[in-house]
Amino acid sequence: VTDIDECKERTACQCKECNCKNTWGSYECGCSGGLLYMKEHDTCISKSAAAQVGWNFLWVVFFGLAAVGIAAYAVYKYRIRRYMDSEIRAIMAQYMPLENQGEIPSNSHHIEM
Repeated sequence: VTDIDECKERTACQCKECNCKNTWGSYECGCSGGLLYMKEHDTCISKSAAAQVGWNFLWVVFFGLAAVGIAAYAVYKYRIRRYMDSEIRAIMAQYMPLENQGEIPSNSHHIEM
C-alpha cells in the first residue's frame, strides 16, 4: 500500500495562500499570514474581517431594535394621550357644555295651548 501525495499532485489546497501538508492516507490544508482555511470552498479568509462583519451586524441589529422600540413608545404615548383627551372631554361634557357642543337641551316641558 502506497501513500498518494495530494500536495505534490496539486489535487488539494489549490488557493494561492494555502499550505499543504501530506499525511499518511490524507492531507492537511492551512493558510499563511493568519488567515483561516475554509475546506468546503478551498480558500483562505481573514479572521479579523469575519469578526469585523459580525460586530457591525450586531450594531445594526441593536440600533434597529432601539429605533423600533422608540417608535413603538411614541405611538403608544400618542394613542394614550388621544384616549385620555377623549375621556376628559366626555367627563367635562357631563358637567359643563363645551364650546363646540352647543347647548344641552333641558328637561323642562313646554306646555302648548
